[in-house]
Amino acid sequence: MGNLLKQAQQLQTKMARLQEELEEKTVEASSGGGMVTAVINGRQEILSINIEPEVINPDDQEMLQDLILAAINDGLAKARNMVNEEMGKLTGGLNLPHIPGLT
Repeated sequence: MGNLLKQAQQLQTKMARLQEELEEKTVEASSGGGMVTAVINGRQEILSINIEPEVINPDDQEMLQDLILAAINDGLAKARNMVNEEMGKLTGGLNLPHIPGLT
């Protein structure tokens, strides 16, 4: 039982370190052929959005909004996949429940 507790504590320490590492790792996603680009970290925080000037059209605000949403949603999906891959490496394929703040 003591060994199991020790392993759980080690896993908890490794997970805390992973959270810190994921904050530093980023993914980039774009839409409109690169006209809108979003950078998102492993904590699923949007770090930046770049919009090319030629896509800004005051007469077509909806298109720009759609491009921004598409880039952000793609980036969030990539960030989730990155987190899942890193968690898989850490847990060695254990079937752990959803951990808030990580996935």
